[in-house]
Amino acid sequence: MLGIIGAMDVEVAEVKAAMQDVEVKTMAGMDFYKGTLKGKEAVVVRSGIGKVNAAVCTQILVDHYGVDAVINTGIAGSLRNEIEIGDVVLSTDTAQHDMDATGFGYPVGQIPHMEEFSFPADETLRNLALKCCKEVNPDIGVFTGRIVSGDQFISDQVKKDWIAENFGGFCTEMEGAAIAQAAYLNHVPFLIIRAISDKADNSATMDYSEFEVKAVRHSVNLILAIAERYSC
Repeated sequence: MLGIIGAMDVEVAEVKAAMQDVEVKTMAGMDFYKGTLKGKEAVVVRSGIGKVNAAVCTQILVDHYGVDAVINTGIAGSLRNEIEIGDVVLSTDTAQHDMDATGFGYPVGQIPHMEEFSFPADETLRNLALKCCKEVNPDIGVFTGRIVSGDQFISDQVKKDWIAENFGGFCTEMEGAAIAQAAYLNHVPFLIIRAISDKADNSATMDYSEFEVKAVRHSVNLILAIAERYSC
């Protein structure tokens, strides 16, 4: 069974609409839609914004539904100039830019008492998503790289530059690394997918409502293609 998480309703509404034989159960204030998607068993859920919501949601998918893999779809800000607005980033790994235990001798981003600095995404899922995205969204670019998360909306250029310099990330957002950590601790494969909402250097802009329509279309195209071809 595939678990699909979006932080906001707009990120998962059309995926829910594509499901069949749906049963809805509410846990921790989240509505979990269990049914079939492209003939495969799936659970689709809006987690809410932030790392705690994202981690709780992932743990419920593991404990209650026994998902075989987790995919998180959403929006992020670019940290690299070559990534254009509307392009997609697929996670190689994730890290948390707001984890700071440097006072205890850890490097910034390192979670104390964990060997891992970042959490590696599933290569099979990423390769499938890469192939699917190129086929169903030929009008955009698709990149693979580190996605960096924190409980902060990052719009300040100085902060963007600091995250890029210290973490080597491709984009930054607010949920992916928490989902990744929860999935990793439970030995569940995961992939974080992000549509890019702004340029790294803020040199280009797009009306957000225009971006949102395009981002949702591209994300839904990709999720449906992955679901159709995914095998446990």
